[in-house]
Amino acid sequence: MAERKPLISGNWKMHHTHLEAIAVVQKLAYSLTPADHQRADVSVHPAFTSLRSVQTLLDADEIPIALGAQNVHPADQGPFTGEVSPVMLAKLNVQYVIVGHSERREHFGETDEFVNQKLLAVQKHGMTPILCVGETLAEREAGHTGIKVLRQLEAGLQGVSLAAASNVVIAYEPIWAIGTGQTASPADAQAVCREVRSWLAKHYDMGLASRVRVQYGGSVTPTNIADLMAEEDIDGALVGGASLDAERFAQIARLGS
Repeated sequence: MAERKPLISGNWKMHHTHLEAIAVVQKLAYSLTPADHQRADVSVHPAFTSLRSVQTLLDADEIPIALGAQNVHPADQGPFTGEVSPVMLAKLNVQYVIVGHSERREHFGETDEFVNQKLLAVQKHGMTPILCVGETLAEREAGHTGIKVLRQLEAGLQGVSLAAASNVVIAYEPIWAIGTGQTASPADAQAVCREVRSWLAKHYDMGLASRVRVQYGGSVTPTNIADLMAEEDIDGALVGGASLDAERFAQIARLGS
């Protein structure tokens, strides 16, 4: 199995004004050491209103934290009131863009096809998509976890070549564990992440499957991150609430590397 540098991503969702975002990034930059950055890549995903402020800080102080976005519209431009295009994100030096988060699918009706369009648009403009997949509690209890996750994976990667697939991060985020305090056990999370990697090997090749990073998301904390990251096929975390506090997020980044 190839060595995969962990990616620890903080999804701030609809939290932090641009001033609060600056303060969090400053504290996070102070808390993380060069050794921490050598062991793991770290990205922060502020609200759209904070992207420019955070980008300016990261660039001016040469902070080795990647800037990420939480969402994107697939069109380069057009009459889409309230939306943000991949062109706009790329001009802000955004490196990672979350696509298909369960909250977008559930609350805003995003289909697998629309998520695929977003993923292709993100790649077209030189950024890396973080493709989210995951099941509800009812689907899990019915034994349909694998069916749901692999269906979303296949749909999200439609039209993505072998070369382009190397530039995708997969985030397994069981919907029942997001913001609930419940976390999939390390063994359960590993089982699904292994299924994801097996699917990649089957539909692309083993080399690709060994390179792609697969994150776990769902109530990740400093307490559970080390056990999750000890699993062979978990290469990082998509962190929600615990990423809002710089000190807790720095702990997660350190323990998850």
